[in-house]
Amino acid sequence: MNSLMYLLWLKYFTQLLLKLVGDIVYLHFIKIDKRTTGSASSNQSIVRCHRECNGNAAASVFLGVIKDGGLVPGLVCCNSFLKDLLKGNRVDLFWKVYNGMLEAKVAPDVYTHTSLINAYFMVGNVKEGKRILFEMEEKGCSPNLVTYNVVMGGLCKIGAVDEAFELKKSMIAKGLLPDGFTYSILVDGFCKKKRTREAKMFLKEMYDMNLKPEKFVYTALIDGFMKQYDIREAFRLKDEMVAHGIGLNLFTYNVLISGVCKVGELEKAEVLLNEMIAMHINPDTQTYNYLIEGFCRGHDMIRAYELLVDMKKRNLTPTVYTYGVIINALCHCRDLQRANMVFEKMISSGLKPNNVIYTTLIKGHVQKNKFEEAIHLLKGMKEKGILPDVFCYNSLIIGLCKAKKVEDAMTYLVQMIASGLKPNEYTYGAIIHGYTKAGEMQAADRYFQEMIGCGLAPNNVICTALIEGHCREGNIKEAFSTYRSMLGRGVLPDLKTYSVFIHGLARKGKINEAMEVFSELHDKGLVPDVFTYSSLVSCFCKQGDMKEAFQLHDEMCKKGITPNIVTYNALINGLCKSGDIERARELFDGISGKGLAPNVVTYTTIIDAYCKSGNLTEAFRLLDEMSSKGVQPDSFVYCVLVDGCCKEGNIREANQLLEDMVDKHITPNNVTYTILIDYHCKVGTMEEAEHLFLEMQKRNLMPNTMTYTSLLHGYDIAGRRSEMFALFDEMVIKGVEPDGIIYGMMVDAHLKEGNLMKSLKLVDEIFVRGMVLNQNVYDALISSLFEREDFELLKLLDELGEQELNLSLATCCTLICGLYEAGSMDKAARLQESMVQFGWVPDSTVMTDLVKEVANDAKSEKVKEDQNDSKSEKVKKDQIDANSENACNFLKQAAIGIAH
Repeated sequence: MNSLMYLLWLKYFTQLLLKLVGDIVYLHFIKIDKRTTGSASSNQSIVRCHRECNGNAAASVFLGVIKDGGLVPGLVCCNSFLKDLLKGNRVDLFWKVYNGMLEAKVAPDVYTHTSLINAYFMVGNVKEGKRILFEMEEKGCSPNLVTYNVVMGGLCKIGAVDEAFELKKSMIAKGLLPDGFTYSILVDGFCKKKRTREAKMFLKEMYDMNLKPEKFVYTALIDGFMKQYDIREAFRLKDEMVAHGIGLNLFTYNVLISGVCKVGELEKAEVLLNEMIAMHINPDTQTYNYLIEGFCRGHDMIRAYELLVDMKKRNLTPTVYTYGVIINALCHCRDLQRANMVFEKMISSGLKPNNVIYTTLIKGHVQKNKFEEAIHLLKGMKEKGILPDVFCYNSLIIGLCKAKKVEDAMTYLVQMIASGLKPNEYTYGAIIHGYTKAGEMQAADRYFQEMIGCGLAPNNVICTALIEGHCREGNIKEAFSTYRSMLGRGVLPDLKTYSVFIHGLARKGKINEAMEVFSELHDKGLVPDVFTYSSLVSCFCKQGDMKEAFQLHDEMCKKGITPNIVTYNALINGLCKSGDIERARELFDGISGKGLAPNVVTYTTIIDAYCKSGNLTEAFRLLDEMSSKGVQPDSFVYCVLVDGCCKEGNIREANQLLEDMVDKHITPNNVTYTILIDYHCKVGTMEEAEHLFLEMQKRNLMPNTMTYTSLLHGYDIAGRRSEMFALFDEMVIKGVEPDGIIYGMMVDAHLKEGNLMKSLKLVDEIFVRGMVLNQNVYDALISSLFEREDFELLKLLDELGEQELNLSLATCCTLICGLYEAGSMDKAARLQESMVQFGWVPDSTVMTDLVKEVANDAKSEKVKEDQNDSKSEKVKKDQIDANSENACNFLKQAAIGIAH
């Protein structure tokens, strides 16, 4: 059976040899078929079979023979076979053949162990590779130079250069001298670890040992110094290389050209290119890629194109990388037209763009707000079978979010997830930033929580954006919650985080809380910047605390933090508001001496102060000074001047300012027109006011609440109430919400016209909206109701119901409560029946429930009071609470009027 298997193996192996070595080898092989043991010829044949045919086939024959007890190849054959398998990166077959060799009782020698070590290092198993080395001597097999070189090469490959160096010393101690390959391994390893000075010492050592370094050693050293931007030393080594008669090759020149291109020394790159051509060393595609990339980085696209043409003349085909470099450079230059042309040329040349090129183009189009083109590219890459990755989607999503197109960005987030890609912190960061800028903080918080749920750690940039968004919306509680969450997750706030927080608190007037955060900033060892100080200075100025504001100003100056124009604008504004115009002017005049120039805000602030104090002469002088100093006046400057003229009764000058604005192409805004309208309404020239009102709308300027207040007041003074009522209705139709002042005027006007029903309906609206209404209006209503002999509230409510005018549940509850408290249960019941009939309250409602509703509302309002409210907010809240109480009292008194 064994002889039969041997003959079959011999026949199969002979067929393989026929393909490789021809008839002569075949005839030679036939002569050895009578031998019973492995010979040199048969051993070599197995190796040649592997090298020139198929490793799998050779390994199968080798293992088949061993399994069946046939002819066993010799040790030399096995070692050659193992070595060739590793060269071909066939580690899987290596282990099979090695195990087969052991099974056939072929004793490994130093070469076998060396290959075994190499195999372990190739798969990253350094521990086992080192173990084999240490066990060799124990087994009586001394490692040779090749073995040590293999181990040192493996160690250097994983960055363990110090261990490799120690192994070299150990090798020398055992009597083995390093050769050129040993040093080339160490030089390359140390250079890759950026330890070029130590690597260079090996070069000296080589010369001391009379070893001539090969080109590779010098190239590795030159590359190492180039990567550390030591261009001078790299060129010194080049000269030394030439001096020792070692010629430069293509790889050396490529290393040199790559290095000088990276540091922008493009002239040297050109010299090297010409030099290598003169030396008859032909540049390759990589050479041109380095040069093109260098000139693209230097924004010299003309030379980059010339090199591309030169490259083609040399029959060198540009690669995907070549085109990618050019497209990237053109996108950075915002030259999308040429970038698209290069892209099309690349495709027409038969090259397939990769993910990186598509991402570059998409990002380039997004940065120029060309979203349709970017989306078209995304669709195109999918159609060509190139799947977008996370970076590609992020380019589009980030761009859309920056352009405030968050909903569009969400479409591609959904696409991204549907394609099996996981959003990363940059994806979520863009979405969160987008929603915070749009003021949609609930959505921003939702995606923040989703991000955390996905196991992604938010950074301080994302947390800062959330804090800023909550502060901008006035939700300080949520801002603090985000801040605490940030600290709890180990995300350390930086200066920007603290500055944003302080700015948000200061804007809300929460100066105590802002100063607490400011103190914490100091405790963390951070140094506040001018933005942080300016926020606090501005807040103190707005609160009229100029002493604290100037103390902060002095503190920042002592710390070497130079106040900017924003800081001085805040101080000047604070002084003007407090009436200290003289000191404000001193500060204003001293700005230039501090190396700063007053801007339009500075001038507007000081001009406004002069206008309000009646000093129009100085105000106009400053207006002239603005223009002479190159500060262009804007609509705000003209508004304060127009207002100043109107307050002084100088309407001619005010009208002239309006004309000047138009002549200078400064568009008057609704504030400008409202000031003029208000003046004409107060002096009774309603025709002029109406003309201005129409003119502002022709300019597409939307009248605001203040504009309508002035006109309504003017009509009321003139007794033109029909126009007043018509204007109010127009205002509501246009979506301008009346405030408490307008409601008060309208209630009073309806009372003057004897229309109690419309007055009460307006009071109901006021009550529902919780607006501030003047106590005098309520007094006038009560007086008007009870002075009339024919007053009957039930009849009035019936009229409201018949005209399909609804009263709110809150109003109904208060009226019932008033009768209930007055003891008029019958009238309260009749009133409730009417309310149920008109659908104002549910028919299942019990009277006591309506009374409890009023009591519960009062309690809940008290509980809701925020302990963190500032003084100004508490004053405002007290006013609203007082107004609500007035409204309740009025309705209760009206109800009690029925009872008596």
